[in-house]
Amino acid sequence: MSKRDFYEILGVSRNADEAEIKKAYRKLAMKFHPDKNPGDKEAEDKFKEAAEAYDVLSNPEKKQRYDQFGHSGPGGSGYGGGGFSGMNMDDIFSQFGDIFGGFGGQRGSGGRRVNRGTNLRIKVKLTLDEIASGVEKKIKVNKYISCQSCSGSGAQGGGAFNSCGTCNGSGQVTRVVNTILGQMQTSSTCPACGGEGQIIKDKCKSCFGDGIVRGEETISIRIPAGVSEGVQLSMSGKGNAAARGGVSGDLLIIIEEQSHPQFKREGMNLHYEHFLTFPEACMGTQAEIPTLDGKAKIKVEAGTTPGKILRLRNKGLPGLNSYEKGDLLVHLNVWIPKNISKEEKKILEKLAESENFKATQGAKDRGFFDRMKEYFE
Repeated sequence: MSKRDFYEILGVSRNADEAEIKKAYRKLAMKFHPDKNPGDKEAEDKFKEAAEAYDVLSNPEKKQRYDQFGHSGPGGSGYGGGGFSGMNMDDIFSQFGDIFGGFGGQRGSGGRRVNRGTNLRIKVKLTLDEIASGVEKKIKVNKYISCQSCSGSGAQGGGAFNSCGTCNGSGQVTRVVNTILGQMQTSSTCPACGGEGQIIKDKCKSCFGDGIVRGEETISIRIPAGVSEGVQLSMSGKGNAAARGGVSGDLLIIIEEQSHPQFKREGMNLHYEHFLTFPEACMGTQAEIPTLDGKAKIKVEAGTTPGKILRLRNKGLPGLNSYEKGDLLVHLNVWIPKNISKEEKKILEKLAESENFKATQGAKDRGFFDRMKEYFE
């Protein structure tokens, strides 16, 4: 069954700002709140559906990817492998508890604590060819994963829990303090259960009750075309697993760009240096230039001077989340041999006597600064 459009779920336009999105989500969350609809499975599903839509549209980076790629995210990485359908209500209250104000908002911050896994950061090296077309990488990541012996519960064999006797399962302890202004009531996380409201009867021998162990996971990462050095992508829920069935952290992917043996990058443009022989510069020629997707031919006019720049349109790199492409800028230079033979020397001496080979600068000849000005324009 295909997922509904997130904007349709919240009932907002694609141009809605952050305040409109938050207001629309709060309205739906209050309507389908489990405390107002006890035992109503349909209301619970709609509550979770609205939470998933808000999770994406309230996050600028996730929203941009969703607007560009839809539910699949860049290359199918998605938004957390199934959204909020696998999360319990405490997970959602913990993440968006501030939205509810005085109605049910205590489940996240004032009720039972929901464990959260930490984020992971990895660096991925890419070649210019991979950046030009986009690529899917399979990366082995060492991280905390859910314990298989206890299915992440922390209890031996997935066994039973006891309600915490200190906080009576609430995860909070309340104290009454006498002050000069009278009695004041304070609440804090239960020290006995760490805010979880329950105690494991028999801890798992593999994870010692934590519900997580060190492990390895192979993750498929789809990297869109046009990324650059230092760009950070994220995959929701692919970071470290959380203790005892909590919410996993995110995987943050930082791009490292490898140098290319022929091209230098400048934004979306590429630079390539091509050397001409002295006769080619004088008489003109045709040359074959490498590109990222093959080869291209260029025409070199007779009398070309070193430093001339030829622009090959749309032969550069694509922009990130853009249909635009940069150019390939070919810098022409003249190869000067360090050693010449006696015969070559005689030929050059004869040419040096010719008026046509004497260094002059006419009105039509442009210097280095003129050529650079043309390039930037």
